[in-house]
Amino acid sequence: MKSSASRPLLTIESTSDEPFYRQIYHRVRASINQELLKPGDRLPSARQLAKELGLARGTIESAYALLSAEGYIQSQGQAGTRIAANVQPQPENKTQPQRAPTKAFGMHTPAILPLQMGLPAMDAFPRKIWARLGARYLRAMQPNDMKYPAQFGLPALRDAIAAYLHMARGIACTGAQVFITSGYRSTLQLIAHTLLKADDAVWVEDPGFPLTRQLLNNAQLRQVAVPVDAEGIQVHSGITLAKNARAAVVTPAHQSPLCVSLSLSRRLALLEWATQQKSWIIEDDYDGEYRYVSRPLPALKSLDTAGRVLYCGTFSKVLFPGIRLAYLVVPENEVQRFEQASLGFLEGMGEMNQAIVSAFMQEGHFSRHIHRMRKLYAERREHAAAGLNKILSQHLHIAPQPGGMHLVLRLHNGLNDVEIAARMRANGLYVHAISNWSSHASTERGLLVSFTNIESQAQAEKIGQKILGLL
Repeated sequence: MKSSASRPLLTIESTSDEPFYRQIYHRVRASINQELLKPGDRLPSARQLAKELGLARGTIESAYALLSAEGYIQSQGQAGTRIAANVQPQPENKTQPQRAPTKAFGMHTPAILPLQMGLPAMDAFPRKIWARLGARYLRAMQPNDMKYPAQFGLPALRDAIAAYLHMARGIACTGAQVFITSGYRSTLQLIAHTLLKADDAVWVEDPGFPLTRQLLNNAQLRQVAVPVDAEGIQVHSGITLAKNARAAVVTPAHQSPLCVSLSLSRRLALLEWATQQKSWIIEDDYDGEYRYVSRPLPALKSLDTAGRVLYCGTFSKVLFPGIRLAYLVVPENEVQRFEQASLGFLEGMGEMNQAIVSAFMQEGHFSRHIHRMRKLYAERREHAAAGLNKILSQHLHIAPQPGGMHLVLRLHNGLNDVEIAARMRANGLYVHAISNWSSHASTERGLLVSFTNIESQAQAEKIGQKILGLL
């Protein structure tokens, strides 16, 4: 059973006309009805709660007496006052205004589900190497390692990232230009906090990553949906729609979600627009390492000579998402500005994981891991495509793509991707409908499925049979 120490303290409103004992009574009832308090949970003693709230003990006892009389709580002597064993949550009063549900984009699920996007091949992660590096760090830990973490990120990790990007992504930068964050969400929030202001226009790809739209909306930025075709974002359309936009958020390596690569002509046009307008390009390079038809393309940032591109990278796709480490590379002449903004915005990330990742990179494990995963993903992509196509070819086709970590299944015969995705998710298959990734009514219809954790064609065929029964 949970103790009162695990519960947040009750609060009271000193300016309210409602008596204090009634406020406490209503808050406990509301917590029961919202299932924040459950049968058997322990409440603070009247003496303890009176001290915490600065009230007379009799006030608390009056509230508890009323709750007890109505059967919500029971006094159990030395075992304390607890929520009654047979208490049932009551529906909220329908006359009260109801909060509209929030449409949120999240990747979290209680367990790894088939086809779940955003997850690397968990079975192939070098856990033994990781554990050895972690144990080494802990054995060598000194008091200095337990202080507050570095504000902008562990210097050794920032330098390791800069060295890796120079070799693998063609980006010439120093460790001082690299800022460590807790993920893409934190990275984009830092950019908006530093460079943008409310009501600024920002280009977003359409269709595009829902979390990007969500975050820009939270920052009160005005989104301009720019269409995507086989060459990536249509720069000329963006200029027509909002030439003076302050920024553009793009996924040049593998467009999210269609997986097309931004063509060279479009890259140059985008850079020219940003340079002329003094606007910013936010490059989300979430899985640029994984290209299967040729070597990975250099990052858009590698072509940036005017200092207009902010490069967003992450360890979620190349290591594992639970690590919660990402990074932002800013133009050299913007370093001081980001440092100043970070002081009032970012909290330093815990240094243990940073130190392990730093050692993982410096000792060559990181590059070897990416090479192994690139080969593995090429095989698993073939297995997944062959198995799904064998079972489902009459109902969909798999769009060819140069890289990435998911497949795009184009539906035939006017099938509704939103309805099918909902049925699949209700039956334990974690997929996304392309329609939900568009801010406008779109002609794009299809399903987005990950292949990274499909180990064989037989497994893909089994999943295909399950999908077939849900179409």
